[in-house]
Amino acid sequence: MSDFTTRPEIKGTFGVVTTTHWIASAVGMGVLEKGGNAFDAAVAAGLVLQVVEPHLNGPAGDMPAIYHCAETGETRTICAQGVAPAAATIAHFKSLGLTLVPGSGLLSTVVPGAFDGWMLMLRDHGTMSLREVMQPAIDYARDGHPVLPRVAHTIAGLAPYFAEHWPSSAEVWTPDGQPPEPHALFKNPDLAATYDRLADSAGDTREAQIETARATWRSGFVADAIFDYLADACVMDVSGTAHSAVLAPADLEGWSATVEDTLTYSYHGWVVHKTQAWGQGPVFLQTLAILKNFDLASMDPLGADFTHTVIEAMKLAYADREAFYGDPDHSEIPMSQLLSDGYNAGRAKLISDHASLEQRPGRIAGFEHLAERYITRAATDFDVGDVAAQEPTMSHLTEKRGDTVHLDVIDRWGNMVSATPSGGWLQSNPVIPTLGFPLNSRAQMFWLEEGLPTSLAPGRRPRTTLTPSLAEKDGAKLVFGTPGGDQQDQWQLIWFLRFVHHGMDLQEGIDAPLFHSMHFQGSFFPREVQTGHMMIEPNVGEDVIADLRARGHIVTVAEPWTVGRLTAALREPDGMLRAAATPRLMQAYAIGR
Repeated sequence: MSDFTTRPEIKGTFGVVTTTHWIASAVGMGVLEKGGNAFDAAVAAGLVLQVVEPHLNGPAGDMPAIYHCAETGETRTICAQGVAPAAATIAHFKSLGLTLVPGSGLLSTVVPGAFDGWMLMLRDHGTMSLREVMQPAIDYARDGHPVLPRVAHTIAGLAPYFAEHWPSSAEVWTPDGQPPEPHALFKNPDLAATYDRLADSAGDTREAQIETARATWRSGFVADAIFDYLADACVMDVSGTAHSAVLAPADLEGWSATVEDTLTYSYHGWVVHKTQAWGQGPVFLQTLAILKNFDLASMDPLGADFTHTVIEAMKLAYADREAFYGDPDHSEIPMSQLLSDGYNAGRAKLISDHASLEQRPGRIAGFEHLAERYITRAATDFDVGDVAAQEPTMSHLTEKRGDTVHLDVIDRWGNMVSATPSGGWLQSNPVIPTLGFPLNSRAQMFWLEEGLPTSLAPGRRPRTTLTPSLAEKDGAKLVFGTPGGDQQDQWQLIWFLRFVHHGMDLQEGIDAPLFHSMHFQGSFFPREVQTGHMMIEPNVGEDVIADLRARGHIVTVAEPWTVGRLTAALREPDGMLRAAATPRLMQAYAIGR
């Protein structure tokens, strides 16, 4: 492969931090320099990402993380994905005349999860005090940070909407009645004050202080402010109608983030860890199981054969995602079958030299009805009206859509964290007065149809797209991930395959041109299906694009350097650390020594 990359792969032995914003990376590295571990650094960087990328995540969003603890040797998942409120029933939503959960607004809010998840990580695995890890986020919110052009443009595009419909958002995001200029110093004093009060939580030990902060979030001044606002709030959302929330104090007080086992799959010597089926992570594993039946190593990693084969495998795995995945605490998920070699050998036989234009979920005994219902659902044209100001996909689409952030951290002791925080974007909901942040809109991933693993139901986790990754082989351990909604496990997969089969290093694989399919049903409002469509970056070359079109793919050529926002970090068996970050959007950075 070529030795050329846009930037060097970072190498060292002390520690590495790579995130989707250079300030968060620097903060995380600073924590390591002060003697903190990977968990301390991840929490500090994660809270800073809420400040510097508020269009992509916030305190009331969601946060899945996969971590490895060097002391215990365990690799686990932290699930900070909030659940549907007790009053969030299909009957209630249908009584409002809705066929889909709106992509923004108070009806789409599940229990806020991100803050509690970060606190759980800090309590159980960190070493530093609550004040130490929260102070950088407080400082940047209070004193200001250079606002990203994308944040400024997002606010500018939504400023009239905020002024008319979400005045509390207008106060925070347009404090002088005008959106901030790109790169101008931007402050969020209300968020700074909120986090400053939480950082002052009382307790005789660091663990007790953290528990006090968690309790304050659930039932103290934070909860009071949320529910004082929601008591009479009725706000406009993307349905074109104003709605009130169904979230209640008991929902927030009764929920907490949890730790659970990862789901794993072995591929060419690598054991890959992902979330359970409440996230889309298993689709990465299932696509690997399909692709195990092809000789990818013999294919040009930038060529048409590789691209076609991977796209077609992803179509099959994502059809199964839409048919069968959901919260395993509430539904039976046939995961052992979905990841079995026999099942996926059969799936692989469906891949031909021509692009499929069908939705082809598998047929699993006892679950055939779910496959048929997905095919019907994917063919439904939902009447959703004007959807101009709603949800995520990626940078090349619109400034008004949210997305996600990602971070990877490894310390000198071998602790590692991969986290993909999201939700609670400035586009998702009005800011809660005095708190400086909005609620999330994750309930939009539920269906208002009974009998599905993803049906809206009280206490159920939405089947999110958030999907951090950890892989290990012969003593080497790798953490990686990306923002990007439905594209997250597509871009990660392509990068991982090129790393495993073609010897691309971390940075070279990130810099290589990426692609993704839009063939399956989207996870976000308005739940579009773009049959046969795929997107690819132009630097694969005109011949590859022409070949893909000849095979029947409907190809959209993206603007250069606009697909994917990957970061990755690796610990070699001898303790050497490596890290890389995408040059796309010119804001992610890897730091280490």
